[in-house]
Amino acid sequence: MKITLISFDYWNYDQHIVKALQKKGIEATHIDISKFKYKYRSVFEKLKNFVLKTFFNKNIKKIKRLEYITNTLESLGKQDAILVIRPDLIPLAVHTKIKTFTNQYIAYIYDSCVRFPVDHLLNGVFDSIYSFDLKDVEKYGFKHITNFIYLEKQPIKTEYKYDAFIVLSPDERLTQLNSIAQQFDALNISYKFVTVSSRKPVGLYKNIEHTSTEIKADELKEHLDNSRIILDLVRDGHNGLSFRIFEALAYQKKIITTNASVKNYAFYNPNNIMVIDSKNPKIDASFFNTPYQVLPEDIYHEFTVDNFTDTVFKLK
Repeated sequence: MKITLISFDYWNYDQHIVKALQKKGIEATHIDISKFKYKYRSVFEKLKNFVLKTFFNKNIKKIKRLEYITNTLESLGKQDAILVIRPDLIPLAVHTKIKTFTNQYIAYIYDSCVRFPVDHLLNGVFDSIYSFDLKDVEKYGFKHITNFIYLEKQPIKTEYKYDAFIVLSPDERLTQLNSIAQQFDALNISYKFVTVSSRKPVGLYKNIEHTSTEIKADELKEHLDNSRIILDLVRDGHNGLSFRIFEALAYQKKIITTNASVKNYAFYNPNNIMVIDSKNPKIDASFFNTPYQVLPEDIYHEFTVDNFTDTVFKLK
């Protein structure tokens, strides 16, 4: 069986889908658009691209990136299934061409269609469309699936460097982050909160760290491992579960989240998950006093990348 994944895997989550397929003996290929780098052949081509972008809304780099997808599929040949993540990044005409390489063309949307509209891709382009956003599932009739646990299950720890951890890009969530940090200080709860952006945000609370350097996957895992609890603050209009939720499940750690939709899932346990109001986040210190309660194995497996691939590609 041959399956190809097409995605812009900036955070290296999508590669775990391919690895899970390969473990099942499937010939799986990842066309990772983020790895494609185009170099101008000359200064004249660079100048030409500037003119095309400025006056004709065309971009040679984007055109070559799309050609990279179709050229790779030409070399791979017919596929039993092709999954594309973030289909909004690819024009309809290219989707139509990609579809000729398979009888099962699938899309997975792991963000809100408010942020990344896909209305132009809903007229029979895909054989199946999956989304992690419950509101989009209801509105468009997509099939629902969550993000997934991509890590091996970790043993429960009893010693930590800090009580809570989060890393995020500063946006409308900054007010929430400041408020929670101030409450933690008042409650004598240790934390490592990090914002990542080119410039330090105005009004950042004094005990919150800031960096302009991207936090790599290994560094992120180290922070997750060193923390008692993981903090998850979702963007406005975000109704799907972020990977922070699934990292917490893998590390068997408690989580504090502003995502109320987490209550709809089988793994929800108020002992393990505290849901707070995004507009008025109040921390109950007693949440830190009880240990994590282990999930039943069948519920844990339901949210693994192994089950994700079985579901999306109908392998069982």
